[in-house]
Parts: sequence; C-alpha cells; structure tokens
Amino acid sequence: MTYQYWDPQIEKMQRGDLEALQLQKLKTEIGYSLRTPFYKERLSKCGINSPDDIKTLNDLNRIPFTTKSDLRDGFPYGFLSIPKDDVIRLHSSSGTTGTPTVIYFNRDDIKNWASFMARCIYGTGCTKNDVFQNMITYGLFTGGLGFHQGGEEVGMLVIPAGAGNTARQFKMMQDYGTTVLHATPSFLLHLETKMKEAGVERESLSIKKAFGGAEPYSEDTRKRIETLLKVDVYNSYGLSEMNGPGVAFECQCKDGLHIWEDGYIAEIVNPDTLEPVKEGESGELVLTILCRETTPLLRYRTRDLTSFYTEPCACGRTHRKLRRITGRSDDMLIINGVNVFPSQIEEVIMAMKEVGNNYLIVVEKDGALDRLTVKTEVNANTFMDDSRLLNALKDKIKEMLKVSISINPKVELHESGSLPISEGKAVRVKDTRPKDI
Repeated sequence: MTYQYWDPQIEKMQRGDLEALQLQKLKTEIGYSLRTPFYKERLSKCGINSPDDIKTLNDLNRIPFTTKSDLRDGFPYGFLSIPKDDVIRLHSSSGTTGTPTVIYFNRDDIKNWASFMARCIYGTGCTKNDVFQNMITYGLFTGGLGFHQGGEEVGMLVIPAGAGNTARQFKMMQDYGTTVLHATPSFLLHLETKMKEAGVERESLSIKKAFGGAEPYSEDTRKRIETLLKVDVYNSYGLSEMNGPGVAFECQCKDGLHIWEDGYIAEIVNPDTLEPVKEGESGELVLTILCRETTPLLRYRTRDLTSFYTEPCACGRTHRKLRRITGRSDDMLIINGVNVFPSQIEEVIMAMKEVGNNYLIVVEKDGALDRLTVKTEVNANTFMDDSRLLNALKDKIKEMLKVSISINPKVELHESGSLPISEGKAVRVKDTRPKDI
C-alpha cells in the first residue's frame, strides 16, 4: 500500500526529536496557562511560576489533573489566557445538565486545528479531488466545523449538509457525486435502512469512504457499516475540550488511532487510583493540549477508556496509537452490583446478522433490584410474525449477553426502523433509576 502524509516531517519524526518538540511546546503552553486566573493560582502552588520551571516532560506530573468540574467552576472566562477582544470563536457543551464548558479560540488556534484535521483526513487517502458531505451537526458542537475546515484545508469540495433529512442527503450525494461522508456511526447505519425505503440504488452513489465519530462504537458496528454501505469507515477521536475532532485518527492501515503528539501529550491512568497504568493496559485517557493559546488545558481527565498500542504502525508514522475507545469511566452502569459498559452489549448484538441497526439499553428498578432490558431492532429480512424464530433469537441474544456481562437481561425485539433515531450522538442508554440509589 502507498501511504500519504500531510506533514511527513512531523508525522514520521524520530521519537527523541518528537519528545523534544513536546517539551518545547509544553513550556510555551505553561506560559499561556500562567496568564489564566485558574492556572496562575494552581501552578504557583506546584512551584511553577515560569515556563523555565519545566525542565523535562516528567515535570508535567507535578501538576494536578484538570476536570470538567474545574472548567465549569471557571465559567465563563477563568481559563481565558488572552484579552477577550482577541478571541474570534467559542465552542461549548450544551449545558443541559448545568453550567456549560466553554473553549475559546484565536486565529492561530483555528489554523492549528484546521491543520490537524487536514492531517487526519489526508492520512486516510482523501485528496482535493474528493467531494466531502459533512452530515454532522453544526453550531456550538465542534464536529461540524472541525471536519468542515479540515476538508477545506485539504482542498476537497465540502458540502455542509448538517444532520438529518436522509432524503435530502441522498439527493446531494447523487447530484454532486459525493465520495466521502462524515456522520455518527448510528446515523450511517440509519442511512442504509432509509436507502432501501427511498428506493435509492447503491450503484447511483459514488461514496467510497466514511468518517465515524462523536460516539463510541464497536468494531462489529464498523464492519456492519462497511458491509451495508460498501465504504471504508475510518474511526476518529476528539473532544470539545481538546478543540474537538482531530486529536487522533486512523490511517489507511485502520489499526488504531494515531494521536498527534506534537499537539497533545497523552497519559493513561487508572481512573480509581489516578496512577499510570502499565504500557498496553487499559485506563482513562488524560490529555494536555500543545496547540492552543486561548484556552490552555493541562492534564485534562477525558473519562474515555483506552490503551496504547505497543507495536509501531506499518504506515511509518511514529506518533503513538490509541486503541478504540471502549467507553467512558463515568458511563459504567452498576446493575445489581455488576459493572457493565454499554459497549459490551453493543459488541454482542452487532455481531449478529439477524439483528438490525438500532438498539436501546433500559435500566430501571424492579422492587429492590435493578432490571436490565435490551431493546433491539431485527434485520429487515426477519419475519416478525414467526414466533418460533423470534423466540430463538431472543434466547440466543440473552445467552450471549449473559456470557459477556454476567447478567441475565430481558430482551425485546422490535421491527426494523421502529426505535427512535437521534440526529446527533445516539442515545443508547435510558437509566430511569432514582439518582440517589
């Protein structure tokens, strides 16, 4: 395979040179941080009052972790390192559960972000000859504009389609000869269902690649999308606190996500003890940004669970790779004392060809005990009036879930397309238990 690199000098930089560059950028970022109300106080308590107090990358360990709660406590301008007059954009969380987390950008920050996104997109084999249909939500959510500006940096024809309205999405694909898509994995699966309903023939579309992100998804889900839509699907990783998408991305090998270490310092810690895990072990990803002046963040706890690959990538890039995000440390469900991650359930049901493209996990109280119900659509080709077939499928799903999660759940089968579809991040878990339990 012939690999292509957006910035080969950086992407294939020798390890020692890459770490030297990280140290240089970390010192710069410390300088930015000392201009913020939050970090000026926090760093002074650690004996860090100047970038020169950082001698090696290990000095990062002197700094406490930063959390989402810290960002909320610093709302609105506690993490701002430059005068407000020099800020040109902000992105924020929805704030539906409380105070939003806000990230600010100046012109250089936006340029840096676009450059990292171009590196991601180009590294999958895309070029300026591609037509890129961005089917993700625009606005305060970072996914829309992040991929949009990266696509333009590569030179692609970018269609800012936004989320939803599948009929219109298909029309644009046909009219403009779209070759690359970006959407949540759940919406990509939804496209295949709607394609059949709308009578759209796959042969009438020119799509070759798709980028999936904004929600964790299993390898079985990726394979299902690739089979149903006949496209190459590339996994992306990002979070709004670290600009958004562009933190890590799969290359053409599709074997782990390269985390761009000239833009981020990555650590993986035990989410309970906060101590570093052994190389290759799973834990919570902690990130320090090295490519943003306006809102510096040091040792930010992402809550995302992953691990580092220990072997180098065949593509020749030297930046370390992350394994697929398996879930979030704060998304874990405790059901009758058993720890369950939604990703474990997805891995089981998405591996079954009889199962459809959508599912919902419901947790509720049944007296003093917790009750787990897994609702899943069946394949469109499955006859819903064949009770023997449906009962056999239910039993198969229950047995495989019991092996995987050590819990015997209730299983409900629903017709294809009957469960609710979210245009943004898929809502996969509905936990109705009282919050004080």
